[in-house]
Amino acid sequence: MTFDTAAPTTLRDVPDWRYMMQECDELYRYLPAGGSDRIKSHQRKAREAIARLLRGNAELRLQPRAEKPVTAHLRRALDEGKQGALAPAVRALDAVAHDLSWQYGYEKVPKGLTNSYAYAELAGAQGPVVSHDIILGVVLFAPGCTYPAHAHKGITESYVCLSGAVSENHQGVYVPGSMIFNPPEHLHRITVGDREPALLAYAWMGDPADLHQQKMVFTRARK
Repeated sequence: MTFDTAAPTTLRDVPDWRYMMQECDELYRYLPAGGSDRIKSHQRKAREAIARLLRGNAELRLQPRAEKPVTAHLRRALDEGKQGALAPAVRALDAVAHDLSWQYGYEKVPKGLTNSYAYAELAGAQGPVVSHDIILGVVLFAPGCTYPAHAHKGITESYVCLSGAVSENHQGVYVPGSMIFNPPEHLHRITVGDREPALLAYAWMGDPADLHQQKMVFTRARK
């Protein structure tokens, strides 16, 4: 997709991306908080940030398209997600999938992770939807993937399961329609079911300095 560079491209210029942001708003507006005041507060802050992007007609700055080995599982994950509880969000994601730039995000990726993990941002300082107070994206895991323990300094993070099934820290199983909440500094490890890929949406909230200077580092396993 190419645009006239004489003027910034905005969400109103590309309806598929506006619909994607609308579906992100829906995720944080209607998914239950399970009685948790902390999760409810995070959901409110996330949807307020997304509403500002929509109301302000945020700039759309597409990143160079990039794939990783795990994106071979993307079609399956999307097709499965369209049958699940969050089908509207998955359909909106499918409509912009050709614009996504899949990344690893780590300077050194463990050997076993290069074929089984990648993420793509939907909103952030570098785009595609330009945002400075929230980062939105999706992460794709291959069947059987183990995503090593890690934490985020100053970042409140939530995952929304769109397709597949995952466990965090071996404490419960999350399926489409489930939200995982990770407060700052919370060490978390994700495991994925053996039969299907898992596709999760995520949101990061925090001070702009923490959001945009975040160094993603896995925690070393104890010997």
